[in-house]
Amino acid sequence: MTRLTITRTFASAWLILGLATLPALATANPAAEPGYKPIFNGTSLEGWTGDARFWRVENGAIVGETTPDNPARGNTFLIWDQGEVDDFEIKLRFRMPTEYANSGVQIRSVRHDTYVIGGYQPDLSNDNWTGVMYEERGRGMLALRGETAVIAPDGTRTVSRWADGAELLKDVNLRGWNDYHITARGPHIVVRVNGLRMSEIIDLGPEARLDGLLAFQLHAGAPMRIEIKDVELRRLPLSDERKKVVFVAGTPSHGYGNHEHRAGCLLLARLLDENTDHILSTVYTNGWPKDPTAFDNADAVVMFSNGGGGHMVVPHLHALHEVMKRGVGLGAIHYAVEVPKGEPGDLFLRWIGGYFETDWSVNPHWTANFEEIPCHACTRGVEPFEIYDEWYYHMRFADDQENITPIFSALPPAESLKRSDGPHSGNPHVRAAVLERKEKQHLMWTYQRGTMPGRGFGITGAHYHWNWAHPDFRTAVLNAIVWITGTEVAEGGIRTPAVTLDDLLVNQDYERPANFNLDPWLKRFEAWHQKP
Repeated sequence: MTRLTITRTFASAWLILGLATLPALATANPAAEPGYKPIFNGTSLEGWTGDARFWRVENGAIVGETTPDNPARGNTFLIWDQGEVDDFEIKLRFRMPTEYANSGVQIRSVRHDTYVIGGYQPDLSNDNWTGVMYEERGRGMLALRGETAVIAPDGTRTVSRWADGAELLKDVNLRGWNDYHITARGPHIVVRVNGLRMSEIIDLGPEARLDGLLAFQLHAGAPMRIEIKDVELRRLPLSDERKKVVFVAGTPSHGYGNHEHRAGCLLLARLLDENTDHILSTVYTNGWPKDPTAFDNADAVVMFSNGGGGHMVVPHLHALHEVMKRGVGLGAIHYAVEVPKGEPGDLFLRWIGGYFETDWSVNPHWTANFEEIPCHACTRGVEPFEIYDEWYYHMRFADDQENITPIFSALPPAESLKRSDGPHSGNPHVRAAVLERKEKQHLMWTYQRGTMPGRGFGITGAHYHWNWAHPDFRTAVLNAIVWITGTEVAEGGIRTPAVTLDDLLVNQDYERPANFNLDPWLKRFEAWHQKP
């Protein structure tokens, strides 16, 4: 779960916009535009998580139901588990055929328990509350039907009324099917029912959220039944100067502390969100996203996963190429730089400028000494350093060398070539380059695409999860992620507080083995954290 801090400048701009041009914002009609994708298949709850005692599919609709014999002891939720929502539109149809029904669409919400979440809740009910804006487990009622609420950075709320709520309710079929439409762009959220604007907020307050979970509520209380169908989601480009980074973390691999795809992506995403004021990050774990909208409003995609013939991108090459053609940046970390030679390798050359090619590249463990750091946006705040890792080298690079900038380069030691020849080791051409010609090898690089828009980067290190504690290693990668979004990297780079052992222990795929000795790493952390 990530949260983008609403900065003072961002808040002020929206406050001015909200007060000065609210009628234009409120009456804009975003319907009938392309890009909507179904997130409910009409036949099962695949992609959704909820208490099976209350949720099922019937006649092409999601049904949430309580009975006298099966009551809900508290509010319970059906949660979309394929991703989170940030700036988006969602359309659906709903009806509530029982005498009493109380529900809502949770957006940008946070999980409190297995089937319990809290956050913004555009309301659904067959009484007076349909179309209002509520905050579950939060501030309560934010805007009634016919109201706009502007919540200032200090939390004060200014309400303006532009319609009679009872009159708006006359256009809602309380027992029949209705169209429900929510638009969320930045802090501005609008609720429409049957094409009519019902309520809206511009939330710049300290409790505002710009991303989070999507779910449907089934309220505790009297027996009830709600039905929801035709659920479609459309991502919107992030508002203002914000940029979105989509991390894709591969499946578990290599054992404790190594190839920690999930933990590494979650750490990098958190550091970006907490230490930049214009980046929003989201993380998909356990392989390629099942969310059909995952990349629709991305400015950059970062892959950290296993590679080779089993690389998660291989079955999705053509779909990702369409994303890349929009100018979306791409980063590949460690094993994710290796794809099969042929079409996958050719596309990587176009996307990030290089890749690990079997029988050409090698993957030894060694200490790389980066004695010289080039001048580039991605090296801001990065000083010369050395670090032990599984540094792949002798990459296959694109022909347009002028568009490739080496970021980390070092001469591997002879010991790194002692293994026998093989698809990932040895090879006479590598020995000639390193042992005879003494050519420094490029272990991290950036690429300004030549034949298509956008930027890319690759880094061959990060086998060891613990290396994210190194400030220069970490800063270079964070800088590169910001750079591939197409925005400026801050002077001094993306500097973050020290990454501690506690930061590194969370979210790992494996339990710590009883015989795993952290002492050598702790000594390195101490030395790294003493760097100026």
